[in-house]
Amino acid sequence: MARAFLVVMDSVGCGGAPDAADFGDAGANTLGHIAAECAAGRADLGRSGVLRMPNLDALGLGAAIELASGLRAPGFEAQPKGRWGAATEVSRGKDTPSGHWELAGVPVPWDWTYFPDTVPAFSPDLVALVCKLAGTEGILGNCHASGVPIIERHCAEHLRTGWPICYTSADSVFQIAAHEEAFGLERLLKLCADLAPHLHAMKVGRVIARPFTGECGAFRRTPNRHDYAIDPPAPTLLDWVAGAGRATHAIGKIGDIFSMKGVGALHKGKSDLDLFDHLDRLAGEAEDGSLTFANFVEFDSLYGHPRDVPGYARALEWFDARVGGFLARLRPGDMAIFTADHGNDPTWRGTEHTRERVPVICAGVGAGSLGLRAFVDVGASVAAHLGVASQGPGRSFL
Repeated sequence: MARAFLVVMDSVGCGGAPDAADFGDAGANTLGHIAAECAAGRADLGRSGVLRMPNLDALGLGAAIELASGLRAPGFEAQPKGRWGAATEVSRGKDTPSGHWELAGVPVPWDWTYFPDTVPAFSPDLVALVCKLAGTEGILGNCHASGVPIIERHCAEHLRTGWPICYTSADSVFQIAAHEEAFGLERLLKLCADLAPHLHAMKVGRVIARPFTGECGAFRRTPNRHDYAIDPPAPTLLDWVAGAGRATHAIGKIGDIFSMKGVGALHKGKSDLDLFDHLDRLAGEAEDGSLTFANFVEFDSLYGHPRDVPGYARALEWFDARVGGFLARLRPGDMAIFTADHGNDPTWRGTEHTRERVPVICAGVGAGSLGLRAFVDVGASVAAHLGVASQGPGRSFL
């Protein structure tokens, strides 16, 4: 019985979103601009030359970039041997839940709540609630920020006062950073879990625990991050497959994003390297008729938000090298789709996600162009491949 592997390369967009200007992102192109920087010799740190992704390029990644944005990315030259296209999002956001839910067949039917880019960013009532739940007299941060800089700014005061570091971004998110030992990991997780229902009722998408360890000036964020996401608005691809009696496997933060709805087995790790080991193992072990749904977050978290072009390029090349071995492990009849949830162009201004189309690259289902598709078509196509009824608005491209 056929199996399906849906692999989300977090933030690996390919430009061309028709409404990018509405988000201040007209011209953003994560893959295209990284490829251009590499070809110009401006990403030669730990690597050199043009961006090399031969395995995904052979399936149609370069062709997808050109279809989405009109840009012929340097270093992508192969004639596609897979099914390839690009997808456009309709949900009014460029965030993780919106992208993943829509890929899984369910667009977001509401407008998210965003916090203003002011200081303070949070209302007095919300601050008072956080303090009550945390058992503190105040919070630190209370603004839009990127994670590493705000921890650097408030680390010493956090250790002195015990107050949590609270911040947000252009996404619908409330993030809390705290020291695992001084504040306590379990205390941080409980604070976020207790706060989440209140913020979900406000249509804030996620409360994120951001633990760190070490001394100020030499701290490190740990892999114990946890996302408390609002439930999807309707049954998703994971529910469709699980409801048909099939096995479902979630790799990385998929369990968090979908609030464990429809997830049969969860596979987590300390890094994307660990997560790819899970993907390789499941290519050999996953049950007939199963769905494996994976997210690789470090493109976004380690390189997109910090605007690290060479790091992003290294991660893409590492990932592509692993793809070759993964594809060799697939069985006849299997389908693998490589896609993304949004962009995060490391050449772009600011530190936030970018509104972009995403590549849709398929192995195991023939060759040829899929054209420009909707995000929801991905979920419908996976369902069709598995012989499971699609319950969303998408149209299968198979």
